[in-house]
Amino acid sequence: MPHVGVSLVGDIGATNARFALVQPDGTMSSARVYELNEHDSLYDAIEAFLSEEAPPARPVQAVLAWASPITGDQVTLTNHPWTFSITALRQQLSLRRLRVVNDFAANAAAIPYLGENDRIQIGGGAPEHDAPIGIIGPGTGLGVSALARSGDNVMMIAGEGGHVTMSPATAQESAILDLMRTRFDHVSAERVLSGSGLVNLYNTLCELSGTPATSYMADQITSPRIWDDDPRTREATAIFCAMLGTVAGNLALTIGARGGVYIAGGIVPRIAAFFAQSEFRSRFEAKGRMRGYLAEIPTYLIVRPLPALLGAAAMLNEWR
Repeated sequence: MPHVGVSLVGDIGATNARFALVQPDGTMSSARVYELNEHDSLYDAIEAFLSEEAPPARPVQAVLAWASPITGDQVTLTNHPWTFSITALRQQLSLRRLRVVNDFAANAAAIPYLGENDRIQIGGGAPEHDAPIGIIGPGTGLGVSALARSGDNVMMIAGEGGHVTMSPATAQESAILDLMRTRFDHVSAERVLSGSGLVNLYNTLCELSGTPATSYMADQITSPRIWDDDPRTREATAIFCAMLGTVAGNLALTIGARGGVYIAGGIVPRIAAFFAQSEFRSRFEAKGRMRGYLAEIPTYLIVRPLPALLGAAAMLNEWR
């Protein structure tokens, strides 16, 4: 059954907002991307998108993926000042229906619709049918969610697993986290597994080695062009991959993710070849007596651009 009217889907992170339109037959337009800092509010960014897209008719319903907990009508991005009332936005946009979901719940909703070319398997293992699936992704922040299946029913589980306490797995990581604890009241996984986390790792490594730090951005720290000039950037990237393996393994054990663990977010796809050869997978499995259990769980890197928009579009099916 087709959708009723044109629908709006959006994926709003702490740096960029991405929007697309979904036609009644399910066809989705190419996404347009907007920097949050160039717009005063979500409403302004949506109006800019609709002005540029110029559809024959305005959307009648929308699903928006939003990078924060959705615990009430007023929602605020975890890592950016944007905030809005769901009820007020629906009225401003003259929508019949508006659903706002956690951005990583939308990423989880996309997983059943991914093709083989949309993902790369890292390491061994094979998925168990109908078993829970975990998803984790470093970007501006660190998103974590899960997908649970029961027959034909699929449920997305939104959480804030990016803010769990980060634990070390090596003496070097202990030294890194000890130093970071003098700077932050809580050293969460996001403090190391995000864009700012890469900067934190690099700066801490420089301080521990007595080496002057350069003011790099995250994409510079992960750039092979800079690795030869500043080996600490490559070391920070390697530790980032290993620590992501630790947290992904924790997620797999916590939810019994025998359906697999998927890596999303904007950082890892840019370093896919390095990531595949990193300590990520060995660290994922390095859980003592549970090594065999984890060795059977596959891990995948999502390489499809903007999977949260695909997930948001899939959620429109619930209104059919």
